[in-house]
Amino acid sequence: MSKHNSEIKFTVELDENKIPEKLSWDAKDGGIDNEPTKAVLISVWDDKKKETLKMDLWTKDMPLDEMQHFFHQTLLSMSDTFYRATNDEKMTATMRDFCDYFAEKLELLEK
Repeated sequence: MSKHNSEIKFTVELDENKIPEKLSWDAKDGGIDNEPTKAVLISVWDDKKKETLKMDLWTKDMPLDEMQHFFHQTLLSMSDTFYRATNDEKMTATMRDFCDYFAEKLELLEK
């Protein structure tokens, strides 16, 4: 079986103060080509240091309400990923409870 490499690329356009003005990303295998976005959270695991390395970027024009929704949806997604990785139903339920609390406190859910 031959190897296949796939690449995901982020492009960040900065202002004079090195604050992101525009973000876009490419993932050719996924059909994504120079797709604009307003925020990206990247986490990678450093196996040698046993710690997470992070890069969190958002544009100056990212509205607060969109950032709140972005975080809520990211937390929900992390709960799902945690379950797929660990099969720990109890902790996943606890994480989802926090997501519900987060949404309630920020009044994110429709009434």
